[in-house]
Amino acid sequence: MDKLLLITLAFAAYFLTFSLGFVTSDPKISCSQTPYPQVCSHFINTDTLSTTLDETTTSSNFHDMALRVTMNQAIEAHHLLVSAMQLNELNEQAKLAWHDCVELYEDTVHKLNRSIISSNNPNDHLTWLSASIANQHTCKNGFFDFNIPHHLNSFPIMLSNFSKLLSNSLAITKTVSSSSSSAVIERKQIGGRRLLSGGHNDFPKWLSAADRRLLQAVEPASKADIVVAQDESGDYKTISEAVAAAAKLSSGGNRRVVIHLKAGVYNENVEIKKTVTNLMIFGDGIDATVVRGSKNVQDGSTTFRSATFAVSGNGFVARDITFENTAGPQKEQAVALRSSSDHSVFYRCSFKGYQDTLYVHSQRQFYRDCDIYGTVDFICGDAVAVLQNCNIYIRKPMTGQKNTVTAQERTDPNENTGIIIHSSRITVSEDLKPVQNLFKTYLGRPWKKYARTVIMKSDLDGVVDPAGWSPWDADTTTLSTVYYGEFMNTGIGADTKGRVKWPGYHVIKSVTEAGQFTVGNFLDGGSWIPGTGVPFDDGL
Repeated sequence: MDKLLLITLAFAAYFLTFSLGFVTSDPKISCSQTPYPQVCSHFINTDTLSTTLDETTTSSNFHDMALRVTMNQAIEAHHLLVSAMQLNELNEQAKLAWHDCVELYEDTVHKLNRSIISSNNPNDHLTWLSASIANQHTCKNGFFDFNIPHHLNSFPIMLSNFSKLLSNSLAITKTVSSSSSSAVIERKQIGGRRLLSGGHNDFPKWLSAADRRLLQAVEPASKADIVVAQDESGDYKTISEAVAAAAKLSSGGNRRVVIHLKAGVYNENVEIKKTVTNLMIFGDGIDATVVRGSKNVQDGSTTFRSATFAVSGNGFVARDITFENTAGPQKEQAVALRSSSDHSVFYRCSFKGYQDTLYVHSQRQFYRDCDIYGTVDFICGDAVAVLQNCNIYIRKPMTGQKNTVTAQERTDPNENTGIIIHSSRITVSEDLKPVQNLFKTYLGRPWKKYARTVIMKSDLDGVVDPAGWSPWDADTTTLSTVYYGEFMNTGIGADTKGRVKWPGYHVIKSVTEAGQFTVGNFLDGGSWIPGTGVPFDDGL
C-alpha cells in the first residue's frame, strides 16, 4: 500500500493542475465550501502527507490534496474490509455480500489511482469518481438484497467518512467540468448522424491503425482472433475459455482482441474482469447467438452477482448477441447483462429478462439498435448511459406488480450519471398485449435521491400510464431532488398533460436544455464511439 501511495503522490503534482473557481489559496476556507466541511478539515489537517502545505497552497494543490487523502482512505478501507471479513462470523449470504464489497472497494482504489495519475480530462475524473460512489452503494445493496442490513453495523466506522471524502472530491472536480464543458454544449446540441467513414479523425488517438482497419470491416468474422463454437468448429466451446485466452493475447490491453461467438445457445455465466480491456465479442445475430443464465436474488445471488454476462474491462464492444436471464418474474432481481465498463458499446444486441434486466452499473456506456425486455426496473444502475434507436418491450409481470422501465441510482447531485433514452420506442411485448390493461406501466421510478432519466424524441405507445412516472414505493422525499425529463416524444403515451406534478419532473421545451443529454454532450461520444465502428447520432 505504501508503494502505491508514493506512486500516486509522485504523479499527482504533474497531472492535476486544475483551477477551481470556488477554491481559495487557504485549504481551511476551501474545505468550508465542500459538502462535508468538517470531514474535509479533519483529514486535511491530520493526514501526515499534507503537513508540508501552508496558507500559500494553490487551488490546484488543494484539489491534489483532496484526491490524495481520499485515495489514502480508500486503500485503508479496502484493507479493513479484507481484515474484518476474516474475523467476523458471517453466514453464507453475508459472506457473498461482503465479498462484493471487497471487490468494489478494490475497484474504487483502482479508479481513484487512475484519476490521479492518468488523465487531465475533468470528464474522466467525474466519471471515475461517480463510479466510485456507485461502488459504495452497490456494496450496501447486497445486504439489502438478502434482507440482512444489520450486518452493515459490522463495517468499520471509517467507511462513513470515506463516502463523504468521495463526495467532497466529486464536488471539487464538478466545478472544473462545468467550466470547461459549458462552452461546447452550444456547438453540439443539434448535430447529426455519425457513421464510420474511415477518415483518420474519426478514431480516438489510442486506436492503432490495425484496429481501425478491423473496425472498418463490414463483416468482422474473418478478422476474429478467437472463435467459439459448440460444434467444436472453433477454438473453444465456451465463452469463459475464450475470454481467458483473450486476456493473454491482449498484452495488457494494448490491442483489441476479437472473439466470434458462432450461432448457438451458451448456457453459462460470463464475467470479464477489469484487467481484460479492449475486448470485442460478436455473434451471428439477435436470437441466433444467445448467452443464457438464470442466477437471481431468490436463489442466493446478490443483484450484482446475478448477471448472466458481466463486464468490467474498459473499451468493451458487443454486437449481434442476445443476453438473457431466464429466472422469470417470480425470482425478482435477475440481471441479463451488467456493465461497469468505461467506453463500452452494445450494437444490435438483445437483453431479455424481467426485473433488473439491463444493469448499467457505472461509467460511460452506449447502446445502439438494441432490444430490451423486462418488467420491474429493468433498465437500472448509475452509469452515464445513452440508449439510442432501441426497442424497449414491456413484458407481463407478476400479479399485483407494476411495470417500471427505468430505476436510476444517482445518489450525489454532482455525479455526471443518468439514463438517456433517445430516438427509441417503448411498447408492449406479445405476452403483455392481451392483458395490458391489468397492469400499470411507468417510465421510471427513483432508485436513489438524485435519480436522473431523460426520454427524448422517442415513440411511447398507450401502455404508458398518463402519470408517466412513479415514486419509489411510498417514498416521496425524492420528488424534488430527481431529474426526470421528456422532450419531443410521440405516440399515445407521450401526452404530458396528465404527468406527475413533482418539482423534479420537467417537460423540456428548450433545445439547449435537451442538448445537454445528447450522445455528443452527455457521453462525449464523438471522442470515442467512432473507434468502435458503430453508427450514432451525436446531437438531437
